[in-house]
Parts: sequence; structure tokens; C-alpha cells
Amino acid sequence: MTRTAIALRHVAFEDLGLIEPLLTALGWSISYRDASLDDLADPALQQADLVAVLGGPIGIYEGDSYPFLKGELAAIERRLKANKPTLGICLGAQAMAQVLGARVAFGGTKEIGFGRVSLTPEGAASALAPLVDPHAAVLHWHGDTFDLPHGATRLAANETYPNQAFAYGPGALALQFHLEADPSKLERWLVGHAVELAKAGIDIPALRKDAAQRAPTYAAQAIAVFGRWLNEIVRD
Repeated sequence: MTRTAIALRHVAFEDLGLIEPLLTALGWSISYRDASLDDLADPALQQADLVAVLGGPIGIYEGDSYPFLKGELAAIERRLKANKPTLGICLGAQAMAQVLGARVAFGGTKEIGFGRVSLTPEGAASALAPLVDPHAAVLHWHGDTFDLPHGATRLAANETYPNQAFAYGPGALALQFHLEADPSKLERWLVGHAVELAKAGIDIPALRKDAAQRAPTYAAQAIAVFGRWLNEIVRD
């Protein structure tokens, strides 16, 4: 049987990125749901072999302003309770943390750009192991952060934020950073997040140059991590 993956997307340019060709090569069927428009009570979100909850420029705690978030949190909660493989990236990771009872809030500083994360011993033994490489870097792009949920395992941290990644149960992985982002297509992010970048005082030409330099190796790094994680969560 063909395995199914559904990506919950908040803005068009923050997609599965480097994960998509990996899933395609492995024979997965991929579809997207627009979190703000589509029916998040659709049983397909519970039945899918994998749901990836992607990033976005809003806070997961802004349910009064963005009512669809309540349905999104409910869909994530159903999957986590059923131990269904779930990947959360940035906003998606924050959603998973909130569903699991952890505090999610503005972290006090924007973290935007490529940088390293330090793996915990558990992280070094996990699918994130390739990030131990001293040349490995990930794309940070967030201002919110979360506490580590009860029962979760911290996998990665850095000097700015202690909770950069966690695992929960047999098939849930939450990443604060954007390992999935394709540096060769970062221009879409630079345009889409232009107001945020300007407000944060980010040097856009420098970020563009950094992305171009990292593009040749970033895909291999992402495939190494996500390929290993998919092998862990899939049981024939």
C-alpha cells in the first residue's frame, strides 16, 4: 500500500521543502491542506501515515484572532493521543508543545538565520544525529518559543533557546528550526517575510549569501535526518 503524508500549511511558500522529494522518492503520496481554509476535522488527517504541521508567521496562542487554530490544535491532539506519526516544524512544533500542556510565548528575541544547534545525548542517538557534524547548521526563523512538554525528550538546544527540538512517544518529532527549508528557494521567504525581516533588522543580502553558500550541502543534511526518522517511524 502507498503511504500517505499530509502537510498542514499556513503560508504557501513554507511547504515541505526538502522533505517532499524524499517522500516522493520513497513512494509516498503527498497532499496539502491549507490550515486556515480546509476542514481540519477531515478524517484523512487522522488516517494519514504522517502529518507534517508546517511553519507560519502567527502565534499558536492567537486563537481568538485566528479561530482556525483551535481546530488545528484539536487535529494534532487526536494524532498525538493515537501515537500517529506527526512532525511539527516551527509553528507546528509550538502547536505540539501547546497540545502537550507546555507554555508557548514570545521568546524575547528574534532568531533568524543559519546557525548550529547542540544535541543532547538523546538527540545524538536520534534521527538528528547528522547535526553533530561541526559543519552542520540549520535555518532559524522564529520569535516564539516553548517549554519542554511533560513526557517529552529534549533533543537539541542552543545558547538563545534551550528547546530547539523534542521527541514525544514513538512517532512525534518537533523542530523549532527549519531543516526542511531549501536554501536555493529562500528568496520566497525573503519576500514573504519582508516586514518581519525589516523590523528585526536582518541583513538580507548577508542572509541571501549565506543561503547560497549552504545550498549544496543542506539538502544532503536534511535527507540524512528525515530519511533516518522516516525509517524509524515506518514499520512494514
